[in-house]
Amino acid sequence: MNWGTELWDQYDNLAAHTHKGIEFLDKYGNFVKDRCAIELEYAGKLRRLVKSYQPKRKEEDEYQYSACKAFRQLLQELGDFAGQREVVAENLQSNVVRELHLLAKELREERKQHLNEGAKQVAVLNSAIGALERARRAYERAARESERALETFQKADADLNLSRAELEKQKANVKARSQACEEAKQEYTDQLRKTNEAQRQHYEQRLPHVFKQLQDLDEKRIKNIKNFMLSSVDVERKVFPIIMQCLDGMELAANSINEKEDTQLVIERYKSGFAPPEEFRFEAMSGGEVAEVVPQNHLTAARGTVSGHRIKKRGGLLSIFSSNKNNMSMDGKEDYSDLPPNQKKKKLQAKVHELNKQVAQEQAAMEGLMKMKGVYETNPTLGDPMTVEGQLNECCDKLKKLRAQLRKYEELLAEANSQLCAPPIHPASRTNGSAPPAQAISIGSNSESLSRSASESSVSTGTGTGTGAHCAAGGARAAGGSPESGLGGELAAAHDANGHHHDDHDEHDAHDHESDLDYYYEPDLQPLGYCKALYAFEANGTGSTMRMECGERLLVLETDAGDGWTRVRRHHTREEGFVPTTYIATTLYADAHEH
Repeated sequence: MNWGTELWDQYDNLAAHTHKGIEFLDKYGNFVKDRCAIELEYAGKLRRLVKSYQPKRKEEDEYQYSACKAFRQLLQELGDFAGQREVVAENLQSNVVRELHLLAKELREERKQHLNEGAKQVAVLNSAIGALERARRAYERAARESERALETFQKADADLNLSRAELEKQKANVKARSQACEEAKQEYTDQLRKTNEAQRQHYEQRLPHVFKQLQDLDEKRIKNIKNFMLSSVDVERKVFPIIMQCLDGMELAANSINEKEDTQLVIERYKSGFAPPEEFRFEAMSGGEVAEVVPQNHLTAARGTVSGHRIKKRGGLLSIFSSNKNNMSMDGKEDYSDLPPNQKKKKLQAKVHELNKQVAQEQAAMEGLMKMKGVYETNPTLGDPMTVEGQLNECCDKLKKLRAQLRKYEELLAEANSQLCAPPIHPASRTNGSAPPAQAISIGSNSESLSRSASESSVSTGTGTGTGAHCAAGGARAAGGSPESGLGGELAAAHDANGHHHDDHDEHDAHDHESDLDYYYEPDLQPLGYCKALYAFEANGTGSTMRMECGERLLVLETDAGDGWTRVRRHHTREEGFVPTTYIATTLYADAHEH
């Protein structure tokens, strides 16, 4: 099909059609351009979404669970997916949008040239038709004049009154007009032939050639639209394998979620290792003993185990003036004494495993240095043995330090295992129905004094940890969990020096003496849970309050008793103090709710 032959008379319609076609090409180019912008915006929003949901440093502990790990992997795959959308946008921009604009510009210029050529050919044809029309009119005018001249001559010839000269004049006029008419006729005939030839060439050659060029231009436009659409599809198809990998990664991450492992991890993470307390035993006692024994047992239960009731009343903030420094352990971070038994055991096991690996590495390094030294001694040209000697000494010293640390942590691990294996002792079973030590009773009864917290700690230590101190291996560690300096430590040392620490002849005297020591020495309180600082708090400088930063995690030693303050301990420095209850979010251990 050819526009030149089929649409020879549709010049204006073809011009309008090609114009609309190029406008459609521009429209498709704008569509792809807008799609690129949407793809880039989509990819950017996906990246911002992934970034906003990335785990914060304070949330790293929560991402030990399989569901959280899967979510992190999903975020990573989603980020890769966003990257592929950016690739799609960039390829569309470079391979489609830019080429579309160049093609539209080129087609406009070609169309303009073809239309100008068509207009030129139409002008040539119109010029020929105009010349033909002028020749026809000249011939028509000459024919009329010739006819009038002939009529005039005929009238003159019939008029007998005219002279012969006048008749000859009319005859000559007829002849001249006839000659002019023949010339006009010949001119008209020639012009008619030329015009017909021009018209034939116009409609058979020149205009069809212009229309064929317009047809080729339109076909080129349509073909390129097809190619651009295929290129867009190809751009999408090229990233599909990577997108499928991203989707497979998301599916793999989802399938990696294991609810059983997560629940087991919760047990491993939060299990304290404390055994549930035994049942309370009925104690038959006289009326006079009730006021003394019951408060003692109650306070011992509160201080002796994490699961026991905490004391309902406590003194003011001055109660920790003297206990803050004594409760700060220099190696609190190293021996994990601030953790529950089971968590402490896990940390120690990990530390022992790490030290074993370091010892093995140092031993391998030492063996390598010794072999190198032997080679140097055998062949001095290879090197000086003395250069290896210094490295050997340094490696040996480092190995000794590592082995010392390993022995230390193995002892701590053995002690932690023994604590986990030891059966729980109910506070009521330690009194055996006897009256409590007078020292502990006198301190415990003074509930309204400013040093209430210290006295309560003394009561709990005197009864709840007395047995534990004798049951400790070798008497190396006090019942409170860590050795302390100060007056209490000096009295304990003096007590050991006088040979009364292991006196089994008089148990009652031993309990009395321990109560005397515990009046001056307050062991570390067992944490009831942990808390997270919601706001920063600056201490008032009196020594009773403790400074904390926003987001800091602290151990809870005593919960709020109604005065708006909570007693906490810092993990690493062992510093203790009071902070506003409304400034923290508290989470108590499960054992702390049993009583």
